Amino acid sequence: MAEGLSQTRPGCQTGRMVEHVAKPEWIDVERWLTDTVVKPGPEHERALRTAVERGMPPIEVQPTSGKLLALLVRISGARRVLEIGTLAGFSSIWMGQALPEGGHLDTLEYLPEHAGVARENLAAAGLADRVTVHVGAALDTLPSLSGPYDLVFIDADKQNNVAYLEWAVRLGRPGTVVVLDNAVWEGTLLDPAQDEANAPSIVSALELLGGSLFDATVVQTAGSKGWDGFALGVVRAQDDG
Repeated sequence: MAEGLSQTRPGCQTGRMVEHVAKPEWIDVERWLTDTVVKPGPEHERALRTAVERGMPPIEVQPTSGKLLALLVRISGARRVLEIGTLAGFSSIWMGQALPEGGHLDTLEYLPEHAGVARENLAAAGLADRVTVHVGAALDTLPSLSGPYDLVFIDADKQNNVAYLEWAVRLGRPGTVVVLDNAVWEGTLLDPAQDEANAPSIVSALELLGGSLFDATVVQTAGSKGWDGFALGVVRAQDDG
């Protein structure tokens, strides 16, 4: 693989897993874009710093992607947002800040220690009143939520991506915006055997996005998280071909 920084992303504990490699020039461009265009605030930097200090895996979205999520919330006019996968609350802060007055975000985190850090970061960002952190397995929490949500962001364990997308439909409405992170995964969708832990589930999720339930596309990215991308779609009306 290309020379650069590498990291293996956590998934299930069996099967081969892909190594993600970021070329130095990708990282340099990302930093330039972040400083010149995105311009994160101290609240975003705090979330990144506390994640490192608490020993969390470095798998939050890049600042460029965080800003994109914020813009999608604003562009879509979303008032209710659902996030599956909280970590330290970095993406939650971006989306929470973009909500209109009276808007609310529900974010789901599996690990109580991560949820605690996220709550601290959200409170420091002044968002404690508009973001609720739910603790526990997402598939246990999702049935307790009431829709419709206007935007759903999925960035959690890849093995349950299909189930999360199905819940996005159940808890959404026609026109609900759905964002699925890690949709390219170093190109392993072309050869899922390269990462038996995650790639087959990513392929299945993309096939679902390409079916009748969604109108979607995928954007490839290259940066500090390696060669990856995200899927962006909307929930179709049931009678929408």
